[in-house]
Amino acid sequence: MVFGNLDHPSAGSPGFVFTATSGGTGVGESTFGRRLGMKALLVVDMVNDFMTGKIANPRAERIVPQIQQLLERARAERDDWLVVYANDAHLPSDFELRVWGEHAMAGTRGAQIIAELAAHDGEFVLPKRFYSSFHETGLDPLLRQFAVDTLVLAGQHTNLCVRHTTADAFFRGYQVIVPPDAVESLSEEDHQSGLRYLDAMYKVDLPDTKQLLQL
Repeated sequence: MVFGNLDHPSAGSPGFVFTATSGGTGVGESTFGRRLGMKALLVVDMVNDFMTGKIANPRAERIVPQIQQLLERARAERDDWLVVYANDAHLPSDFELRVWGEHAMAGTRGAQIIAELAAHDGEFVLPKRFYSSFHETGLDPLLRQFAVDTLVLAGQHTNLCVRHTTADAFFRGYQVIVPPDAVESLSEEDHQSGLRYLDAMYKVDLPDTKQLLQL
């Protein structure tokens, strides 16, 4: 696993002003503008078992290019961004397996990040055993160590792990941004219902990737 170099650059950068509207998803249509501080790109569950393996999701292929663009931006602006991956890495006793069966078992190929989105040196890969990327992963203290106040979420699944991660981020006071074209679910209905829930319950910002990258 790549846990990165803790000698990270200063988080004292001035940030930038983000002003955008929703990318036509039918939710989050309000315009927003605010100064963002230190940001983290959190890539959730883009692992082999969720792409082509035990719980294969062909729909997720369409979000790979957008996540690559977000990674490129974050890697180019290391003073302003932290890159973190949170991936299922289950043990045989995990409760979640009662629902989904064995998948992304710790130490297997199924739990590895797909090659197209592989972590680079200096980035953080956190194994998780629950839906939320915050639950018993050390994510919150990691983000606070680098003074992160804004979390950009990408990956799978909009109505499940992205939703639970967003909830925990919201309750911890982070600003959350979820580009709808950089997250996916097993069906369009699940994807859209997930986006509606994020908007209704947490008022997350929902710009598409292009809007986010035009800053």
